[in-house]
Amino acid sequence: MIRVTCLWFSGATHARLVDKRRVLFCGPSSKSATPQLSACSVSPELSFFVSHFSRQKGNSMSVAVAERPNRTAEPQKEPAETSYQYPGIPTTCDGAEAVVHVEVKISQAAGAYPITSSTTMGGGFNASVMNGAKNLWGDTLMFFEPESEHSAAAVCEGFAVAGGRVTNFTSGQGLVLMKEVLYTISGKRLPVVMNIGARALTSQGLNVHAGHDDVMSVADVGWGMIFARNAQEAGDFCLIARRVAEATQTPFFNVQDGFLTTHTVETVRLIEPEFMKEFVGDPKERLTNLMDTANPMMSGVVQNQDSYMKGKIAQRWYYDQVPDKLQEAFEEFGRKTGRKYGSVEAHRCEDAEYIIVGMGCYMETAKATVDYLRDVKNIKAGCLTVFVFRPFPAKDIVDALRGCQAFTVFERMDDPLSTTGNHLTREIKAAFYDAVLGQNGQEKLTDAPPKVYHGAAGLGSRDVRPGDIIAAFHNMMIDGPHFFSVGIDHKSALTRKDDPDLRPKGGFSMRGHSVGGFGSVTTNKIIATIAGNVFGKDVQAYPKYGSEKKGLPTTYYLTIADTHINMHSELEKVELLCVNDPTAMLSPLTLKGLVPGGAIFMQSPYSDPADVWSRIPADNKKMIREKKIRVYYCDMVRIAREEANEPDLQMRMQGIVLLGAFLQLTPYAKDTEMSSEQVEAGVEKALRKYFGKRGEQVIKDNMKCIKRGRDEMKEIPASVINA
Repeated sequence: MIRVTCLWFSGATHARLVDKRRVLFCGPSSKSATPQLSACSVSPELSFFVSHFSRQKGNSMSVAVAERPNRTAEPQKEPAETSYQYPGIPTTCDGAEAVVHVEVKISQAAGAYPITSSTTMGGGFNASVMNGAKNLWGDTLMFFEPESEHSAAAVCEGFAVAGGRVTNFTSGQGLVLMKEVLYTISGKRLPVVMNIGARALTSQGLNVHAGHDDVMSVADVGWGMIFARNAQEAGDFCLIARRVAEATQTPFFNVQDGFLTTHTVETVRLIEPEFMKEFVGDPKERLTNLMDTANPMMSGVVQNQDSYMKGKIAQRWYYDQVPDKLQEAFEEFGRKTGRKYGSVEAHRCEDAEYIIVGMGCYMETAKATVDYLRDVKNIKAGCLTVFVFRPFPAKDIVDALRGCQAFTVFERMDDPLSTTGNHLTREIKAAFYDAVLGQNGQEKLTDAPPKVYHGAAGLGSRDVRPGDIIAAFHNMMIDGPHFFSVGIDHKSALTRKDDPDLRPKGGFSMRGHSVGGFGSVTTNKIIATIAGNVFGKDVQAYPKYGSEKKGLPTTYYLTIADTHINMHSELEKVELLCVNDPTAMLSPLTLKGLVPGGAIFMQSPYSDPADVWSRIPADNKKMIREKKIRVYYCDMVRIAREEANEPDLQMRMQGIVLLGAFLQLTPYAKDTEMSSEQVEAGVEKALRKYFGKRGEQVIKDNMKCIKRGRDEMKEIPASVINA
């Protein structure tokens, strides 16, 4: 941690205004108390920040380390027609890219240490630095990668103390390791914004996937905290958090679910640079250099019995401004973009008898499930998404829930020793206690408060399905256990019975079974990019793999539709099954969920359809016949080996062959009446987004693989299948 003592005052003073910024000076309140200037000492690390921002604003300097360049979102140039001034630039990207798109435009620097699942955010920012990028005000971007997350937080503290706009990207244990520094950042009123890929903390085992126990472990450090459900919100909240942080001198966490949002490619509208510039303003005009020797102030000093408590309580002046400034930012963002947010979002809660409450991506699944329960089952269901956890929107939550019979809080963590519930549950219960008494700004309840249930859901990216949410509603209706879990086999778990397919009507889904390192996950993202940017569809593509990654089984999913895809769960029903790993065909579970009349595209080194068919197990043959499934195959391994000019790409390029088969097996090119040349141009553009840094030859090799996949794909005739 960087420790700073600069312009020490032997006596303290009260609050004073410095360059449009209210700064805390804590100590004697008597007007006769005269502060005495004593000494100034600055660490070597901070001396760089001071000199850079005090005398050399705009000079170029970067510290960047990366194994290879990462990518940022590449938006289409044509904004959609709308009545809003800044409707967004339509494209496809994941949550990490949506955040990077904002941060490289508005920030001056990032201090970060790589940790899954936030690494792609830091890598994307770092790539811009290595390419010599400047922000919207002409400042050359800087990237600092110290030896740990704790030091990365200290870099952010130092940069912000010196008047710079800085960001960070972290997750899991990395966030917890920073905790000591997080208190000092908020205590010095430094408006840092950190982008979090929320991740389960290593406990009885290592898990690199989604969990909220990391962010809940820092809920007490004096930072604002806002949760996104999807890639669109992750990018939007990044900008909103920055504005509120600087308006209130309060740091903010912008949180999205690790992997489930950070790595899921979706259709989004990226924020226009012109709006970013207008919305947050030039950091050189908005921020204050606390190390300016021409305008000295106290920072990071020792405060004893006479002054510490006064300084701590005096900070409430800043926190009292946050709710209003947050609402103001939401409202202006909505007026300019058409995307309207608030501290909470109530979906069909007006007359709901039972409501699900939660944060993060499974709340979109809850929306689709509520619509199903309302429209099909005639159950008065609702769901309440909590976007803002700090400051906690107690009144908004009580107002949304006060009329229901019962509500259930889903949380992506478990704190067993808290006998009153996990973090969100405890906060809501406390809010209702205030409402019962009519205190703390709450309107007094005239009726009995709703019953409260709470469940652990989605820990470590455990799948949360519509069936789990339906089970939670049923649990309320029968007054079942007040605490439960979903999605696992355990005595506390609710039984999943009705689990409907809630994909958008007319949607198309694909599931793939591959091996880490085959390039299939990247191919899936490229297909989503083409479906979204070239064919104009709404898309969602995401991978499922363990922390081991390379060499072990990988599953990937893709859904294409005409409307927004709310489902954030593994696909049980698919129209196309892709089998890059031939051993997957040995299991009957591989074909589970493939709809009647669907299709299989599989890897096979054999050219004769009879040879391919003879190597499919009897159980799978039976299922293929019964469901009238079409089976296609191609030697993707041989094509990649023959076309890849770089040896290290021979394995990875076999995945891209799938793209040729996808274009042949799906009707999107035909439906859009695009020529083959137009489709090829769109495919090449998508390839350049992901592989452009590898050089022109790699692009050409991938195009050859795609064309050969399209041309060399064969179908096993019905005569062979039914023989």
